[in-house]
Amino acid sequence: MSLREFTIADEFHYDTRSPLRWLSAHILRYKVLLITFVLTTAGMGATQSMSAVLVGQAFDTVVTGAGNAALTVAALTVAALLVVAAYVGFGLFDLVNSLVIRLLAQRVERDARDELYLSLLSKSQTFHGRQRVGDLMARVTNDVQQTNQFVFPALGLTTESVFMLVIPLITIVTLDPKLLLVPLLFLGGLTIALREHNQLLRPVAGRLRERFGLMNAGLAEAISGVEVVKGFAQEEAEEGHFRTNARSFRDAFVQEGDINARYLPLLLYGIAIGLAFGHALILHRQGAISVGQVITFMALIATLRSPVRFLLMTSSAIQQSFASARRILQTILTETELDQNSDGLAQRMAGDVVFDRVRFGYDEAGDGGDTLALSDISFHAAAGQTIAIVGQTGAGKSTLTKLLNRTFDTASGEVRIDGVDVRAWSLESLRAQIATIEQDIFLFSRTIAENIAFGAREPVTQAQIEAAAQEAQAHEFIVGFPEGYKTVIGERGVMLSGGQRQRLAIARAFLSDPRILVLDDSTSAIDSNTEDQIQQAMRRILAGRTTFLITHRLSLIRSADYILLMKNGRLIAQGSHDELLSASPAYRQIFALETEKKSIHR
Repeated sequence: MSLREFTIADEFHYDTRSPLRWLSAHILRYKVLLITFVLTTAGMGATQSMSAVLVGQAFDTVVTGAGNAALTVAALTVAALLVVAAYVGFGLFDLVNSLVIRLLAQRVERDARDELYLSLLSKSQTFHGRQRVGDLMARVTNDVQQTNQFVFPALGLTTESVFMLVIPLITIVTLDPKLLLVPLLFLGGLTIALREHNQLLRPVAGRLRERFGLMNAGLAEAISGVEVVKGFAQEEAEEGHFRTNARSFRDAFVQEGDINARYLPLLLYGIAIGLAFGHALILHRQGAISVGQVITFMALIATLRSPVRFLLMTSSAIQQSFASARRILQTILTETELDQNSDGLAQRMAGDVVFDRVRFGYDEAGDGGDTLALSDISFHAAAGQTIAIVGQTGAGKSTLTKLLNRTFDTASGEVRIDGVDVRAWSLESLRAQIATIEQDIFLFSRTIAENIAFGAREPVTQAQIEAAAQEAQAHEFIVGFPEGYKTVIGERGVMLSGGQRQRLAIARAFLSDPRILVLDDSTSAIDSNTEDQIQQAMRRILAGRTTFLITHRLSLIRSADYILLMKNGRLIAQGSHDELLSASPAYRQIFALETEKKSIHR
């Protein structure tokens, strides 16, 4: 079983060895629905063939009973009633059949979407960083929806076609085995033609799903980056990119239509029905079969037309479903680097942190020399200390903090919390006790109250939400909205200013009650007065918590218990503010530059 960052207790495990096995496992989960569908389909085929037999017998009654009108009328009345009963039975079977197969299709689609979504939640940040969001969305929506199409109409009509082919052939045997000659020849030709047709469709269906994903990914990127597109007046270029992707998707669709237009089984059926009629007439002239049997035989041959047409529709749907299933399985089976470690250590942290000769790189191996983002990082942060991380852009400050909660794992060395390697902690317990407030704040398109409560592990009251907002100096602007805490803030918090978003993120962190807090330049968009108020709140609420501050603000650096100075992924100096001022020329230079910038801004 592959590594996963997240699982649920009642998760259902499916066979993922192939697209067919995976789809079958989803369907077989609902055995009662499947059995009901098969039985009702068989019932439809049986009643349809029965009606053809009854019509033929009625014709024989007319031909042979011309001398006894009363007996003929009675026999025809019974035959007519039986035909009506057969068609009523067909209708009832069809009603149940349609309901069951559609219910099965919806359940398979729901389960497949749940499985894929759970898989995405369990993937590492490295995996998500390599994916195009639009393509993932295409897999979660369109490809998953195609699993519904596999059940209905594909599986439903294919199963119905098999019964509608087999049951009439069995019925023909009861008339006269010699009548099977043409139907069997047709069946052999149909099998060969369908195999060739599906072989042509298979690669086209794969391209169709891939090109849809590519088109969707480009569209999602353009919409997400619409501000940049408009800022550089690139609307025309982006429209050209989308047109190219859409044309590629259209071309694949046209190619699929071209293959379907050359569907040979319909031509074979036309030839077969003529040959079958001629063969039946010859047998009738020889006295082998009656007029009624000729009519019954031709009625049964006529029923073969629907399966032939159904198989045209289902061939394309089946190939597209397999292509979609392959894309879904590709995502589900992609290995992630981290494991949930559900049996790992799960206890309340004190917050003591040690980095011991830590090396990390973003490349696949994580240990390439020139690709290292962090090299030989060693320091100790005692529980409850505030650690300022200082350095120029690209020095590795944010990367260092991402090793704390195992967003990424080290290439070598250890990160220990309370003396235990973070890899030995339960991932859920580890991350539940570490909160991060980054520069790029992500807020959900939900209410303000829901966004603040998002980080809480247990249900929280409105009073607790408001208390956290007051600590983060956010309460005042929240109650200024007409809906207050019930205000829906839009995707990524677009309705809020940068400072408002950051204060909501700080309130969210306060409410989660972390043992370790990471603030990645989290007060950069807040004015000095508000920042001072937040710092006062922090000094009260962060007592006993280990805090890592990534900041350029001199006041925050100076007040930290310990300072880490980084450059090009290396820790070049560490100590208190006074120690670094006296011992580190690089720190004095950074401090002088920040002081100069502050003077200029004034």
